[in-house]
Amino acid sequence: MDPALLTLTELRAALRRGDTTSLAVTQAMLDRIVAYDNDLFCYLTVTDEAALEAAAAADRRRAAGEDTPLLGIPVAVKDIICTAGVRTTAGSKILEDFIPPYNAFVIDKLTAAGAVILGKTNTDEFAMGSSTENSAYVTTRNPWDTSRVPGGSSGGSAAAVAAGLAYGALGTDTGGSVRQPASFCGLVGLRPTYGRMSRWGVIAFASSLDQVGTFGRTVTDCATLFQVTAGYDPRDSTSLDVAVPDCVAALTGDIRGLRVGVPREYFIEGIEPEVESAVRAAIDQLAALGAEIVEVSLPHTQYGLPVYYLIAPAEASANLARYDGSRFGPRARGEDMIDTVERTRALFGPEVKRRVMLGTYALSAGYYDEYYGRALKVRTLIRRDFQAAFAQVDVIAAPTSPTTAFAIGERADDPLSMYLADIFTLPLNLSTACGLSVPCGFDSRGLPIGLQLVGDTLQEARILNAAYAYEQATEWHRRRPPDPIKT
Repeated sequence: MDPALLTLTELRAALRRGDTTSLAVTQAMLDRIVAYDNDLFCYLTVTDEAALEAAAAADRRRAAGEDTPLLGIPVAVKDIICTAGVRTTAGSKILEDFIPPYNAFVIDKLTAAGAVILGKTNTDEFAMGSSTENSAYVTTRNPWDTSRVPGGSSGGSAAAVAAGLAYGALGTDTGGSVRQPASFCGLVGLRPTYGRMSRWGVIAFASSLDQVGTFGRTVTDCATLFQVTAGYDPRDSTSLDVAVPDCVAALTGDIRGLRVGVPREYFIEGIEPEVESAVRAAIDQLAALGAEIVEVSLPHTQYGLPVYYLIAPAEASANLARYDGSRFGPRARGEDMIDTVERTRALFGPEVKRRVMLGTYALSAGYYDEYYGRALKVRTLIRRDFQAAFAQVDVIAAPTSPTTAFAIGERADDPLSMYLADIFTLPLNLSTACGLSVPCGFDSRGLPIGLQLVGDTLQEARILNAAYAYEQATEWHRRRPPDPIKT
């Protein structure tokens, strides 16, 4: 069998049986990247030599009797997560030559578990976007239809896993940047509870919203990556000092009696009919598996988009102030200090500039209380909506995105239309909940559709098991996009 067709879980079993070696599989992955990534543009940096060295080391560790969860398995990492000695650009020209001297916490966790890191994947600049079109380098293409976006901002990671150019990947999710590309690319994508996975070494966008997440072809793959990379980190003041449950062992598939809430506010005008039909059919399948379906309300959902686009830009304005030509990044020399700062910050792309200006305005004297302060108050109302809903139900089920993957360039000149791609995902980030997307169908154009399952704080095991039960009762996760046609 072509190793690219194996899931992470299947590959781990094959390695344990001795059917193949990490070195052989890693070389096969690197060969596929050479063959296909010039059509898909998933990777910004491929670490082929380091990957082969790590694979050989993994084979030696296995021969010596070790058996860690990701031993010898090739994975990819979003290029906003720092990797020692490997260029980390955040998809921006302002960090084009940045080589971190340290690993992010989650990278150390990956390597300790024996993972082989193939390289760094494309992202919207500083994770600001829903399509990867805001990358300063290249637009990643969706493996299901290369004329369409893979979603964003973790589009490179999602496309790499979907195309068989990695067995799993890390991304980040600030407003839906793991779940939305997972939906567009037919994957499982998990955004854990804020603080479950350390942000140490993750280049900041919006600090109260950013969270590392995982991509897999199956729920088990995604759960394995989460379990390995989650955990307490004293270097991150927001890291949660709580034990990480054995989420893989919790995948029983038994959801009898599970109370599944369906929020009326998530089935609205503008959702594509095929998306709504697929998601409602998925909810019916959960009912057939023994779940109890309950209608719930998240009444402040309508304010999620404007609240997010005040809080996130405000935090981005504060975080990106460090790129001034004197402390971080390159320096574009000007006639004086102000001119130097202006020339240096001209390296930011248009979307980053747009958000920084919006955030700076919202934080400015005379407007702070009117905009940022009021947004924080409404964020509290959104959080209370979720708390009230979880007093009634165990899991919330909804669409991940109102549409399937849109065409490259279709929304590039319409920021509001682009922002609406995350309308069903970003309310979760404003709360303390966790969520994932799992494949639940395809539209008439053959594009994947995602079901979003949301859980209360620290309930990753619960939503993963609900997704696993649905996955095992359906065949959507077994489909693979075709390899790009070589010309």
